[in-house]
Amino acid sequence: MVLGPLGAEAFRYHRWANLHLLDVCGALTDEQLQLTAAGTYGTIGATLMHLMGAEQRYIWRLTGAEPRFKEKDGFPGVAALRELAAGSADRMIELAQEINPDDEIEATFSDGRHRLRSGVVLVQALHHGNDHRTHICTVLGSHGISYGDMDVWAYGDAVGAIVPLGAG
Repeated sequence: MVLGPLGAEAFRYHRWANLHLLDVCGALTDEQLQLTAAGTYGTIGATLMHLMGAEQRYIWRLTGAEPRFKEKDGFPGVAALRELAAGSADRMIELAQEINPDDEIEATFSDGRHRLRSGVVLVQALHHGNDHRTHICTVLGSHGISYGDMDVWAYGDAVGAIVPLGAG
């Protein structure tokens, strides 16, 4: 059994939220991309690179496709990360519809090879995205930079999945 429509919807939200945040960050100065806050991953730029690099690794673990971006290559700019995010999120949506979450795969981690269920990788991708988007929003908010609404209600409004019926 694949994750199906609900899994695909979760990854569509993930895509929308990543692109929304990258659009916000695209308007920041180089100095602002270096901002950080206590308790977060690091600078905004470093967190964006980590977020996109990890998503490439999730796809690699699930498909064997070599990552198109590696964090060690350095910060390519927000526009390049946005392009990468759109493509990798589209691939994650496809995988959520194709992969049986109960299928076992072998994957390489920093401490060696492991056997795990595909569904764990998919759920980790969602969790990781939410976690680090929250870090970036914490940094932005702590420095008085608005980032708009990024919850699922905002996603629903943005994609037309919530339709006002008028005053009642």
